[in-house]
Parts: sequence; C-alpha cells; structure tokens
Amino acid sequence: MTIQATFETIASHLMEDAKPSETLEALLRNGALDAFPFSMLSRLQHVPQSPTHHPEGNVWKHTMLVVDEAAFVKASAGDPLAFMWAALLHDIGKATTTQRRKGRITSYDHDKAGAALVRRFFACLTEDADFVGRVAALVRWHMQILFVVKGLPFADVAGMKRECDPRDVARLGLCDRLGRGRADRDAEEETIARFLEVISSA
Repeated sequence: MTIQATFETIASHLMEDAKPSETLEALLRNGALDAFPFSMLSRLQHVPQSPTHHPEGNVWKHTMLVVDEAAFVKASAGDPLAFMWAALLHDIGKATTTQRRKGRITSYDHDKAGAALVRRFFACLTEDADFVGRVAALVRWHMQILFVVKGLPFADVAGMKRECDPRDVARLGLCDRLGRGRADRDAEEETIARFLEVISSA
C-alpha cells in the first residue's frame, strides 16, 4: 500500500467507522504504519504513560480509545474530518517530550510539540493548508481544559479562541479524558461543563 493509499484509507475509516481503532490496529499489525509519516503514529506503542493517569497503558492504546470516543461525537464538530484527525494525532508530541523525572513519567509541552509534528505529518500527504491548520490548532490547544479548570498559568483562552472553536476543544478534551482506563464519565462531563462555563465569561 502506498503512503497516499494509507492516508486515504485512514481518512475514510475515521469518517465511516463506529470504531476506527479496528482498522488502525490492523494497519499497525500489517506494517502499513511503518513508513514515514505514519511511523509517527506507530512509535506511540513504545511511549509509556503515567500508570496513575493512564492505567490503559502506552500512548498508542490511549489514542485508540480516544479515536473511538471521537467517532461517537464527530458529527457535532465544526469540521468532522479535522476533528477525527486531531483525535488520532493529539498525543504524537509525547513521542518527543516524554521523560522520567524523579520516578514520574511526564510529557510537558506535548501539545505544542504535537502541533508542530502535525504539520510535518501532513506535509507529504496534502496541500490543504487550511485543513492542516485546523488539525494542528486542536492538537495545540487540547490541554487547555486542564489548564483552565485548574487555573494554571499555562491557560491561554484568548489564544485558543483565536485559533479554533473552544467547543471542539471541549469535545476533543472529553474524548481524551474518556480514553483512559477506568474513566468516570459523569465526572469528566462535569469538568468539560466547567471549562465551557469559565471560557464563556473570559
């Protein structure tokens, strides 16, 4: 399968499948994700995460859960295709930022690193700069829910609003939070509601 064919296959299944993870897992197994730029995805299976925050395991496992959650809500997104690609690529920055610090696994600034990697990922796949920009923006801002709700200094509501629709950030953020082992849906939905409440008055 050519790189372009793999790209088109992934795109179609992201939009058409109730569980895109099934196709993505099959592509991983048959080696279709070995070639660049898809190797930026396949390497996520070797990137660990904090067992406290991500009991589901490595970044690939988490990503598959997030993609399936996103498939349920994509129809409500401003750009469903960009939203689904953002779900798939939201944590690619962890491959370059994950470290062990004093016995803890961290991935500081993986959102910013991920936005840059999104542009590199799509560079040989599409010339649609607006589309790539929409995906990159969602990846860049997907951590704002945590920052805003906890009142952290990394929160930048104005910057987020300039680059993307906060409601799509909220949708992606909920999928991200639900794509973890033992996620509490009610608690996560309350967090998203709080995020939307705070940014509506910002």
